[in-house]
Amino acid sequence: MAKGKFPGGMPGNMNNMLKQVQKMQKQMEELQEELNQREVEASVGGGAVEVKANGKKEILAVTIKPEVVDPDDIEMLQDLIIAAANEALRKADEMVTREMGKVTGGMSMPGLF
Repeated sequence: MAKGKFPGGMPGNMNNMLKQVQKMQKQMEELQEELNQREVEASVGGGAVEVKANGKKEILAVTIKPEVVDPDDIEMLQDLIIAAANEALRKADEMVTREMGKVTGGMSMPGLF
């Protein structure tokens, strides 16, 4: 067998690269589990509406200050909830992208996160 070759003809540095990819994949899976447990918060309307989300982009909690509840202006409250939820989900997405980028070294890994 030629030096640097493995059965089947795979060069040594290709095997090393595969090992590195497998290691990175394991790190990414562990990090994804950790991120799924992390929470982000967003508030709008000067804190009138707050939304918590996790790394899985699930809404965990919505807090509404009583003084914001106006039966004559339900649309404003709905808009505040939507804005806070969208901001919380955006923050969750940024958190996942930022932390995964640390593992991948900025490489784009479509479909993995």
